[in-house]
Amino acid sequence: MSAVRVIHEMRPVGRLATGAEEWACPACGRRVALGGSAPGLTVLEPGDESAVHIGIVDPGPVTPSPAERYGLGPIQEIPRPPSLPMVPLDPDEAVERDRAWLAEIGIDWDGGAAA
Repeated sequence: MSAVRVIHEMRPVGRLATGAEEWACPACGRRVALGGSAPGLTVLEPGDESAVHIGIVDPGPVTPSPAERYGLGPIQEIPRPPSLPMVPLDPDEAVERDRAWLAEIGIDWDGGAAA
């Protein structure tokens, strides 16, 4: 039987003099600093270390999607570039074009000799 984990939500509360963002958990008092002059996470107050802490960005008055609730931002459809239209070539034209190119670089198509 697995143990039940308590999840606490941490919220940004300010910026420290080092430039790091300060995040705090209103449920247990855990405080951490993210980024700034010391990259990574620095624990300022441990709070409940047995709880799982997740960061929540205040969504404002609009009800956020699940992704936005966890700071991932709005989900967007990223348009794919249009595929290039395939230019149909007459097979005989393609062969002649290829032969002309090979002749320019010194390769004889029919005889198999290279220049």
